[in-house]
Amino acid sequence: MLHPRSLLSAALGLGVAAALSAVPATADTAAANSPAAAAPSSFAAYEGSTEDAKATKAFFDAVVRSVAEQRAANPGARVVTVVYNASRAPSFRSQIAQSTQIWNSSVSNVKLREGSAANFTYREGNDPRGSYASTDGHGRGYIFLDYRQNQIYNSTRVTAHETGHVLGLPDHYSGPCSELMSGGGPGTSCQNAVPDARERARVNSLWANGLAAAVAKVS
Repeated sequence: MLHPRSLLSAALGLGVAAALSAVPATADTAAANSPAAAAPSSFAAYEGSTEDAKATKAFFDAVVRSVAEQRAANPGARVVTVVYNASRAPSFRSQIAQSTQIWNSSVSNVKLREGSAANFTYREGNDPRGSYASTDGHGRGYIFLDYRQNQIYNSTRVTAHETGHVLGLPDHYSGPCSELMSGGGPGTSCQNAVPDARERARVNSLWANGLAAAVAKVS
């Protein structure tokens, strides 16, 4: 999916067929995230594409390059840290914090931290595409969290799924609920927000090998 200015978009796939009114998602929307909540017909099912896969890789490559530049300036750093800014997604601070905790406890070769000089940002609002991860390929990436979609699906799962794109994971819509990157494929009853063993191993491998190559290029 392309942004009007050719931003590469790794669509989450919980797309909305038509724009919906602004309804901020908060921690108080648990009822909307319950297994009994059914997605309205305006919400499309996940559908991947070659373009989405390329966009996901572009986002990951941009973040790795950004982190590599920072690491080259501080080669003694022991932990690879990806920094994010959540100031433009205030309604989702709880979900973002939970997503960060989930990923930081799931993988060892990269950690997420909120702070300045961010490698990517979170944003919120309404978008007919639903939630997605996007980058211009130059380290200015962001995760967009759609209000309505986050009321229909488990909001922490949506946020952790999109953050998975930042860490290099592609969508796998046909996967079971136990796979975080299956996203909305298993339906609205899926409440799992934790990556499975294969997803964790993939992220660790990507950051161990990809970052080393990136640092060598910018050093």
